[in-house]
Amino acid sequence: MDRIDALVVGAGAVGLAVARALARAGYETLVAEAGEAIGQGVSSRNSEVIHAGLYYPPGSLKARLCVRGRELLYAFCAEQGVDHRRCGKLVVANDASEVLALRALQARAQDNGVAVEWLDGHAARALEPALRCEAALHSPTTGIVDSHGFMQALQTDLERHGGLVALGSPVAGATLAQDGGDHVVHLVDGHTFQVGWLINAASLDACQLARRFEGLDPAHVPEPWLAKGNYFSLAGKAPFSRLIYPAPADAWLGVHLTLDLGGQARFGPDLEWLPGEDPAAIDYAVDPARSEGFYAEVRRYWPQLPDGALQPAYSGVRPKIHGPQEAAPDFRLDGPARHGIAGLVNLFGVESPGLTSALAIGEWVAGLAGPAQPR
Repeated sequence: MDRIDALVVGAGAVGLAVARALARAGYETLVAEAGEAIGQGVSSRNSEVIHAGLYYPPGSLKARLCVRGRELLYAFCAEQGVDHRRCGKLVVANDASEVLALRALQARAQDNGVAVEWLDGHAARALEPALRCEAALHSPTTGIVDSHGFMQALQTDLERHGGLVALGSPVAGATLAQDGGDHVVHLVDGHTFQVGWLINAASLDACQLARRFEGLDPAHVPEPWLAKGNYFSLAGKAPFSRLIYPAPADAWLGVHLTLDLGGQARFGPDLEWLPGEDPAAIDYAVDPARSEGFYAEVRRYWPQLPDGALQPAYSGVRPKIHGPQEAAPDFRLDGPARHGIAGLVNLFGVESPGLTSALAIGEWVAGLAGPAQPR
């Protein structure tokens, strides 16, 4: 049976960032990816936004890892030549209750150490003349990134430090050591590996995979939920140079306008809870009829959105660990301190801002593992 220092399950942005960090720390690292290419799951179906860190409770993992991850991501993109743009974002309010929500968001951003600027409606329209709002928060450190270019650069740096990505290699389960020894990971094709560190970064499949870890108390595995977000693209040129978000409502950030690196505008995501918990059963098709709700939401801040201008684009599904009527929890980065098993890390509920936080999550896992011991 082959032995490796660390095995990471899942070659999305977070899995690749974790594997890269471990390889750079001296660990012989393998990424086991079920698909035939990297980043074909959650990481390929998002807004590609570099979040500033405005929204998350102060001191939470989401807040700390988003802010740290943003700093690391901008630096990584500059060093590695990954396309990105620090375009900024306006979060807008259009009634008294939304102005109050915006003030609360301003206070939270300040608590998180995130720079924001309060604008009245006139000042906001000076930046974006097509915008309608009573007030806005300007987030200058929000940006956009080529997520696939980012993941390709992560894989390149991982391999530069001796790591490998094994495509078409789904993990069936694992037998966990209870005495601090090596874990045994079983692939679907029958191969087995002894591993010192096992990192479950399987995103939509993370909870289901953890249930197949023999020796892990099921009490440490949350119940998975799937929430679909649909996106519509704009036919024609957008009159905005920044991202536009409505004032937040609960855990949902509303139907917002984002831009890709070519300047194409897209709107979304909406929020559609899916039945069941099987990622293989997901239908990613976008129902054109859902555009009706998009028009109403977008025209609250862009009244001139033309009829017939929205066309179905794509959808993504968030790996949630809470249900529709529950408050959104923090990231679950479950290491030995939580479940008591040395060398095991389960990453649960890593939805937005997971892309922004990826490098910081990798840094956190590598810090937990510590420097690799000489072989």
